[in-house]
Amino acid sequence: MFRVSVRGKFRDLTDDQRTALRSGLEAARTAFTPEGSFSSDAGLAVFTFRIQLTPESDDEDEDDAGLRALAALDATGYPYEVIKIAATDMRTIKIPSKRRRA
Repeated sequence: MFRVSVRGKFRDLTDDQRTALRSGLEAARTAFTPEGSFSSDAGLAVFTFRIQLTPESDDEDEDDAGLRALAALDATGYPYEVIKIAATDMRTIKIPSKRRRA
């Protein structure tokens, strides 16, 4: 599982796009979802797009996941400029075991 966060700036949004984004932001929760979710400032200038992706193959890496996240962001139809992409391969996260105390 990959969790990808894309930080960016919206560019030249139409009034309809602004309205759709505002209504979506009011109803949305900030989380990594398979569909992707937006969080943004009130002026819709900058945003964070979070998405959770299932690996397509065992050798898929964070760069591949970042490209897939950009494709999902492109599919929203909102014009944007990327500031930063951060991808985490959750398969590599080690969770320490809790040791019982005697």
